[in-house]
Amino acid sequence: MTQEIRIPLVDAQDNIIGHAEKLEVHIKGWLHRAFSILVFNTKGEILIHQRALEKYHSPGLWTNTCCGHPNENESLLAAVHRRLQEEMGFDCELSERFVFHYEAYFDNGLTENEIDHVFFGEFEGDFEVNPEEVADFKWIRVENVKSEIAINPENYTVWFKEIMNRI
Repeated sequence: MTQEIRIPLVDAQDNIIGHAEKLEVHIKGWLHRAFSILVFNTKGEILIHQRALEKYHSPGLWTNTCCGHPNENESLLAAVHRRLQEEMGFDCELSERFVFHYEAYFDNGLTENEIDHVFFGEFEGDFEVNPEEVADFKWIRVENVKSEIAINPENYTVWFKEIMNRI
């Protein structure tokens, strides 16, 4: 039996107005809180990853270092550190840089309607990714990933393209 994961529903000002089961939130397209993490190395490269092929939406697409949702009764800061460790196998200092809203509809009927808090961090060292979350990863210069997105936008997640337009 899988544990129900409940995430925060928010209003347009990002105030929590309730919680609901994660899949139901995405089926009904309810506005909810999310986060995205971008980790850089000392060379200024960004760590991006290819989403696992089994993900419930955007499988196989390239995206930022890590993303997710806070769970019910979990702070945003606790969630970003938890998720970075769960997905990428490491943790680092993170600081929130900006917040934006986006809405995206997927072929499988799911919707992302998120207020996305974007965090930046820096990391050097070895790590082991979670294969249930990550199919592949690479360090890449920001200008190179922007060029790749311009040439092949279909290879990248909606939210990552939005983030890259802002940095």
